[in-house]
Amino acid sequence: MIKQTLTFSRTDSAKFFRTLNTRVNGYFKENNIKKTGNWKLYIKAIIMFSLLLGPLVLLLTVDLPTWLQIICMMVIGIGMAGVGMNVMHDANHGSFSSKKWVNRLMGSSIHILAGNDYNWKVQHNVLHHTYTNIQGHDEDIDAGRIIRFSKHSKWLRIHQYQKYYAFLLYGLLTVNWAITTDFKQTYTYLKRKLSYGDFPNPTAQWTKLIIGKILYYSIWVVLPIVLGYAWWQVLIGFLIMHYTAGIILSVVFQLAHVMPNTEMPMPDENGTMKNTWAIHQLFTTSNFSPKSWIIEFYTGGLNRQVEHHLFSNISHVHYKNIAKIVRETAHEFSLPYNEYNSIWIAISEHYQQLKELGRKPSIA
Repeated sequence: MIKQTLTFSRTDSAKFFRTLNTRVNGYFKENNIKKTGNWKLYIKAIIMFSLLLGPLVLLLTVDLPTWLQIICMMVIGIGMAGVGMNVMHDANHGSFSSKKWVNRLMGSSIHILAGNDYNWKVQHNVLHHTYTNIQGHDEDIDAGRIIRFSKHSKWLRIHQYQKYYAFLLYGLLTVNWAITTDFKQTYTYLKRKLSYGDFPNPTAQWTKLIIGKILYYSIWVVLPIVLGYAWWQVLIGFLIMHYTAGIILSVVFQLAHVMPNTEMPMPDENGTMKNTWAIHQLFTTSNFSPKSWIIEFYTGGLNRQVEHHLFSNISHVHYKNIAKIVRETAHEFSLPYNEYNSIWIAISEHYQQLKELGRKPSIA
């Protein structure tokens, strides 16, 4: 996918991030607290795993009416997204706990969410967090031919209708993880020798991927069939679960990056970006619903993507407290701090962005 070597500018503004980093580090030092998760995060982890696994136990042990089975699968989808955003996400950034083994354990929860930790770390930690919103580098803005997320992507006639169908397709995100995406990514990333940390042994990665998929399908497909559900019931439940999780995860991501107030910058002819990495994050990322405790609680602080992109090594339970520092420092350096006051305004603006990107580009 990456077509050229890309570097970020080193001028100016390293001063901005140096100042911000000093102030954020000062906050933790003055308050004598760790940057990793605390008891609040551990309680959230219990709640999210309960939402994920509690309804499954109920479905497998109690004869429920159809309408309640459907609700249970939707709750599982909510729990799947919740575990992903609150537990797996922090853990695979190394911020869930100060203990590496705890991060590895919690990060491995991705295997029961349809994913793979190696693939996720490369796509998310390396490609997305380094090359945010850069076409040809950030896979998170590459939706293939069906949705156009960037003005630098090729326009097709079907894109004029994406404002109508994009939200419907968002629900397929985790279904793709479960079926094809992980295999394609492992092949591609190993071939390109990409990794987050030590490069894995290819045989070990393929073995881990296959075992993970066997575990995943055993829990969500085989076990229900063995315990008496018809294959078609399991299929319907599987799709309800994944569609619910996919809608949630996709919307949360899109509200952070594919918005009218975020940019999609490209490097110059020498492969150099206009801004430093930290300032690039400010121009390409946006927050939403900063005052909603329920959204902040459930999304694992991903409604504060500005803070997350600048400090992914810090657990999301601290984002609310460092947000003021980030905002004030950005304004001090005359830099943007993108934010929408409510999720509904953000969704409306995302729809407008889909509409704008769906228009046929004018020929200069």
